[in-house]
Amino acid sequence: MLTELTSAERLDAYQALIVRHHPQLPSVWTLEFEHGKANEVGVAVLDELAQLTEALCAPEGPVALISFSRRVSAKGTPIFISGANVTERGGWSDQEVKAHVRRQRSILSALRRAPVFHVCVVHGVALGWGTEFLITADYKLATPSARFGLPETGLGILPGAGGTSELSSLISPAHALRLGMTGERISCDEALRIGLVQERHEELSEALARATALCALTARNSPTALAAFKEGLLNSIGVEPSERMEREALAYERCVAAGQAAIGRRDFTLIRAGERPDWGPRRDTQI
Repeated sequence: MLTELTSAERLDAYQALIVRHHPQLPSVWTLEFEHGKANEVGVAVLDELAQLTEALCAPEGPVALISFSRRVSAKGTPIFISGANVTERGGWSDQEVKAHVRRQRSILSALRRAPVFHVCVVHGVALGWGTEFLITADYKLATPSARFGLPETGLGILPGAGGTSELSSLISPAHALRLGMTGERISCDEALRIGLVQERHEELSEALARATALCALTARNSPTALAAFKEGLLNSIGVEPSERMEREALAYERCVAAGQAAIGRRDFTLIRAGERPDWGPRRDTQI
């Protein structure tokens, strides 16, 4: 699977990032990190993540995204994302640093809410920004080489791309505080135990095959219903039960209004046979 994914033609619109159409699934895109000295994230990567998020949200955009890295250091250490590119900030003023960090937080927040099923495959070191990137994903797979951590407080700052405000919703405040206050690096198995990732796979190719299988199931479904479900679920987190139920109702009604329920009824026999009906492009389901 790794060879198939990485041999597909990359989209010309991206230079810092490697974005491709999945070779088996036309409605699925892949995002590969392969830049800089160690996949560190700076301005160029942020610019293209913002561009990618806009493309994911387009009516004709994909229904799923697989993000991964096969990068290996000179010493043979696999790297997912090593952290932020702090060296490029050397001549920046305090105001420029503050504006940059606010922008990266905004971009990752938008990617988190993109109307796609985002499966992240972590193979190697995922420190600081690498751990925070997981907040953008809906489902995370990892290999035994994966290492996670938040070293920022040891550098006189704090996790500023969502690690402070959002990570606790994934792994509980206690574990988020543990990572952020101690800077401890944790293994794939520990990340699985605390819920930072959902599955462990022995090899990167095996994890990518599993990600592909999940996205193949997603690709059979209505792009509009997928977007409405994700938006309804994320918008319901942390609100009162009555408000959660109302948001679910509104999301459901958007699917009906967009004609998706009618397509499902019309093509029910086709769907039961494992075929995909013509759902049409993703329609606006903003709740």
